[in-house]
Amino acid sequence: MRLRNKPWAREYMAEHPDILIAEPEKIGAGWSTVFNNENPIQVEVGTGMGQFIIGMALANPSINYIGIEHFDNVIVSALEKAVEAGKPSNLRLFRVNGKELTELFAPNELDRIYLNFSDPWPKTRHAKRRLTHETFLRLYEEVLKPHGEIHFKTDNRSLFEYSLISMTDYGMKLGLVSLDLHAEMPEDNIMTEYEEKFSAKGQPIYRLEAQFKTK
Repeated sequence: MRLRNKPWAREYMAEHPDILIAEPEKIGAGWSTVFNNENPIQVEVGTGMGQFIIGMALANPSINYIGIEHFDNVIVSALEKAVEAGKPSNLRLFRVNGKELTELFAPNELDRIYLNFSDPWPKTRHAKRRLTHETFLRLYEEVLKPHGEIHFKTDNRSLFEYSLISMTDYGMKLGLVSLDLHAEMPEDNIMTEYEEKFSAKGQPIYRLEAQFKTK
């Protein structure tokens, strides 16, 4: 992703601390206290410009959503969209790296993790950077509740095949697997910006759901 510099981003982010949490690692007491309810918490790692996570929050008010993104110039676009959407009370955004999940959430705190159109890191030497590498799967396993789910979407067939193997080798249970999501188009599917772009070009969208096996 080519990032256009937005020198105003930090100032804008600071103006909306109610939706973009500046230092989420310092919350400590659990995210149910921030949302002021005990509703399920679902997280999108690599939320991009926020279309998916905001759409999910608006469509499902009884679920709490958190979008994580590493770059100022990207997360600020998600923040703008959240403000335009009226700042849904069940939505929060973090500008952090996905590697920090276990510093942000308690063990077994999350109900679901979304991985949407992650960087495929196609070179073999970069495999450890893929969000479905076993290193990341360990993080997800720690913060997800028993029977918590990972939902993964991509347009990249190689990454999808890699992810199927990685999750299977890790001992995960695969649920729904689609090789052409839009041919089926479930009614509750909310598209990301990338998903709209790729599907408009006729590219198939791959999707899977997976769970860690309970010990």
